[in-house]
Amino acid sequence: MTGQPAFSADFQAELGRLFRLRRDVRRFRSDPVAEPLIDEVLGEAGFAPSVGLSEPWRYVRVATAARRAAIRENFERCNAEALKGYRGEDARTYASLKLAGLDIAPVQFAVFCDAGDGKGKGLGTRSMPEMRDYSVVCSVMVLWLAARARGLGLRWVSILDPETVGQALEVPDDWRLVAYLCLGWPEEEGAVPELEQAGWEVRDGVADRLL
Repeated sequence: MTGQPAFSADFQAELGRLFRLRRDVRRFRSDPVAEPLIDEVLGEAGFAPSVGLSEPWRYVRVATAARRAAIRENFERCNAEALKGYRGEDARTYASLKLAGLDIAPVQFAVFCDAGDGKGKGLGTRSMPEMRDYSVVCSVMVLWLAARARGLGLRWVSILDPETVGQALEVPDDWRLVAYLCLGWPEEEGAVPELEQAGWEVRDGVADRLL
């Protein structure tokens, strides 16, 4: 294919709508997600950019009851510790927030960065080794948009101890946890983040923070 791709105004408008609907989904229905659909969005995630074409992302499906229970226990412990750091109204609001979809979301992944894989031959990581982690983040973002485009919701759970997650899932020692994802059908749709609805924060965007 030669020349610049031509995307219609309608496509651009729909893409902008997808960005707005990308929000973190915290409340899921228990309906299962068809395996071909899961494979489809994972396939899209593989088109993400990666430093030196290293493709360091490693998606680990968390499906057994024992492993999910270990992740849930990890979250509860970390969440209790996090709550101790807030006072007054912030503490009350924090305690009321739905911060994980671990109980209902039918599909869950732990996403790691493979720090020991030699693919990419170190290109672009000599001075910024964290670029491998950022490449994994790019893959998660592509997965997120691919999922939302198909009506699925995604939740990124970050209130976890990474080392304990790795041990529970028995991954290699040089894999670093970047994201824990809950995937499924959202209870409701909307463009306003739940944290904004709850009064925790407001969205500024890029323009308001441009220096």
